[in-house]
Amino acid sequence: MALPGLKKDGSWDLPERLNMAAQVLHGADDRLAILDLSDGQSRSVSRGELLAQTETLARGLQERGVARGDRVGVLLGQGAACVASHLAIWWLGAISVPLFKLFKRDALASRISDAGLGLVLTDAEGAGLLGDLAKPLMVSEVSRNGPALPIAQTGPDDPAILIYTSGTTGAPKGALHGHRLLTGHLPGVVLSHDHLGQPGDCLWTPADWAWIGGLFDVALPGLALGVPVVAARLDKFTPEGAAQVIAAGDVRNVFFPPTALRMLKAADVSLPGLRSVASGGEPLGAEMLDWGRQTLGVTINEFYGQTECNMIVSSCAADFPARPGAMGRPVPGHEVEVIDANGQPAGAEGDIAVRRGSASMMLRYWNKPQATQDKFRGDWMLTGDRGQRDRDCIRFVGREDDVITSAGYRIGPAEIEDCLLTHPAVATVGVVGKPDALRTEIVKAYVVLKPGTDATTKTLQDWVRDRLTSYAFPREIAFVDALPMTVTGKVIRKALKARAATELEEI
Repeated sequence: MALPGLKKDGSWDLPERLNMAAQVLHGADDRLAILDLSDGQSRSVSRGELLAQTETLARGLQERGVARGDRVGVLLGQGAACVASHLAIWWLGAISVPLFKLFKRDALASRISDAGLGLVLTDAEGAGLLGDLAKPLMVSEVSRNGPALPIAQTGPDDPAILIYTSGTTGAPKGALHGHRLLTGHLPGVVLSHDHLGQPGDCLWTPADWAWIGGLFDVALPGLALGVPVVAARLDKFTPEGAAQVIAAGDVRNVFFPPTALRMLKAADVSLPGLRSVASGGEPLGAEMLDWGRQTLGVTINEFYGQTECNMIVSSCAADFPARPGAMGRPVPGHEVEVIDANGQPAGAEGDIAVRRGSASMMLRYWNKPQATQDKFRGDWMLTGDRGQRDRDCIRFVGREDDVITSAGYRIGPAEIEDCLLTHPAVATVGVVGKPDALRTEIVKAYVVLKPGTDATTKTLQDWVRDRLTSYAFPREIAFVDALPMTVTGKVIRKALKARAATELEEI
């Protein structure tokens, strides 16, 4: 079966002129594009209505001076307005920057400053979060009248979207992607849903559309392929809430982060009618695969990627049997290998890497040429993960760096450490991931207080929650006299991770 985005010979089908807005909005008619179940209501948005909303927003942005290459933020939850905002920005040849509503002031400020955002498309809630950090443009207040507006003539490598990803040092890095990004996702999305696009298919994910997993693994590929998408961001994921969305939206295809699947398994919730379930971000294991077959009636397809180069490995139960412990096969179009220090295929364990030429690979890190250079080993982009070749499949071994994977989020310890260090009582701090059965890892902080000061666990947790995000705060804090340090004064996180792995959960 031919895969979208690829030519018959398996190479990428990237025309000279490519704009993701046009790619998503083709065939604007009365077919259902988005079923919005937010706020307990049901609103259907056709493909034609999505086109009209997009052009209206593009015209409004142009009237406010947005031009090709400008960066514009998008601070919106799941819904037609979120998709239309990104499409409108691309329509003008500008660069969209997704922002997450669970971000607090410091997290928003770092991204807004680094990207140079002057304008953010948002709603009333988002405007309140922004404060004076950037000028909000309310999507509901943009006039619908005006002349037709041609779509910018962009190419595959013209910048389109800047997505921030957590790292182990310094502030989050912005991965700048071109208009080929959506094309690069299509083969993997189709395979991870056992050939998405069958009659009756309908997509949903609880993952927020501010992340590459929600936006480019579900919302935009679904629309580009003509598959209806359900918008229903849950304020807090619950198995019962997920079941209600799936029933109300007649959902047949779901992307569930592994933590969500574990919660569903623990709650023993039935989800009838599903045709495919995809999962990525953490390995599932044989037990979860067996549960999926017995309870959900499907084989869960694992996939793999990251913000810098996504959807590069996938399982596809319709084409080949799942191999427990293996993420799947390299997706056609992406050359993925486990390499050694010389950039050659490793005989055993090595670095998971993808060769230049992948359509979903970033153009570069924003304003970070050295970090961009460090990301590559010759023609190979390093994922930062260790793995093994298992015949034609890739097996995940573990992270090479200190990024924390918790409940589907990738969390950079440096940003949390920097936030805690602004507390007047904190002298030094080290943040690591501690193994957790439900979330894979939780954030744990080891804190040294300044002499003569005092602080409680709750005080420091609230300090992070109020300034960064409500999901990346330290769920455990240990107050210690000293931290393991290098001779140059850097915290040795590896030692702290080893310590955290041996500790019982604190009460």
